[in-house]
Amino acid sequence: MSSSATHPLRALRHRNFQLFFVGNIISLVGTWMQTVAESWLIYRLTGSSLLLGAIGFANQMPAFILGPVGGHIADRYDRRRVLVLTQTAAMTLAFILAVLTLTHRIHEWHIFVLATCLGIVTAFDLPARQAFLVQMVEREDLINAIALNSTMFNGARIVGPAVAGILVAAIGEGWCFFANGVSYVAVIISLLMMSVPRLAPRSVSSSPLANIKEGMRYVAKTRPIRALLLLLSVVSFTAMPYAVLMPIFADRILQTGPRGLGILMGSTGIGALAASVLLATRSTVYGLGRWVWMAAAGLGATLILFGFSRSFPLSCAILFFVGFSMIVQMSASNTLIQSMVPDELRGRVMAAYSMTFMGSGPIGALLAGSVAEGIGAPWTLAIGGAISIVAASVFALRLPHLRDEGRQLILAQQASPGEPSNNMTATGAEA
Repeated sequence: MSSSATHPLRALRHRNFQLFFVGNIISLVGTWMQTVAESWLIYRLTGSSLLLGAIGFANQMPAFILGPVGGHIADRYDRRRVLVLTQTAAMTLAFILAVLTLTHRIHEWHIFVLATCLGIVTAFDLPARQAFLVQMVEREDLINAIALNSTMFNGARIVGPAVAGILVAAIGEGWCFFANGVSYVAVIISLLMMSVPRLAPRSVSSSPLANIKEGMRYVAKTRPIRALLLLLSVVSFTAMPYAVLMPIFADRILQTGPRGLGILMGSTGIGALAASVLLATRSTVYGLGRWVWMAAAGLGATLILFGFSRSFPLSCAILFFVGFSMIVQMSASNTLIQSMVPDELRGRVMAAYSMTFMGSGPIGALLAGSVAEGIGAPWTLAIGGAISIVAASVFALRLPHLRDEGRQLILAQQASPGEPSNNMTATGAEA
């Protein structure tokens, strides 16, 4: 195998992906700044852990409800144009939030309405973004592109929360929202500068509802994809809502304030970035099924440890492993699914992938906020972590029965007519 085939940055040899990478990393820094500032703002206004969970619900639930429609749009319309429209809409919402906050007219209901609107935008943005990757790189570089996309996301997760923590403490949340609005300009420009061949849709004569049902049926009958999404759904419901409780740990338990919140979130980001870099060095999907269940179990175990830590340095160290485990599971699942799904179903299947955590996550966040009101944030995390460990164990027991079907699906996509050859050999296609 050539050195270029294993180079951790090989997807960046494609100009379109270079533009995507640069534009999105700027935008994502702004997005993470807004995420941290928004959670601190709602906590500062209300002091309620329940409302912290509710804002997470408002952010993500619309994307779950409208996810199938977003997947249909991603498979039937120009994905770049869809992304330009969604990014423009998100930029507008960020500026509205900034103006309301900076003019001291912000109220709780404003935050919930704008979060819901952003969730609607996300329903169309995420499937198009995931499916667009295959149009920017050759199929042999798709694994690397997914890993670098995760690296970009989690690199921003380090910088964004740290900057937000400083800005919130110094000049308030409003300027974080304004900076996020400005950051969208970079990704919009990068999309407009691309030269991407249009992906011709198939079965254009069928109705939108029939197309949506086709995608859902494919997910339901394909055992390896179904198993990956079920595990991701359980972990998203029980473990990933830890993020909405971070202001409580920063303020009441570790007593570090908004600066500490930024550092805690940044620690998670460093671990996530390390996981992304590790995944970027891979050139095959061999053994990723094992990585998925081990990462899910590791996430559960580290959340239990974090929940009962009372040392700020120790909590930061544990969150490194929380971020590492979370991204290994999510990115490895993404890679396996993208390697198995045919292009004509990619948008709809990736909508299902997005829906697993966009649906489970907000419901879990709402429940976590409610449970934390009763038994406290530490025990809430411990229970969620324990459930994740059980779900990972069930997946591990089923994995030997899923490998053969997963291998055949991957080989079928490698042999698709007109597709570039892939580095993933038959022996390397083990799920």
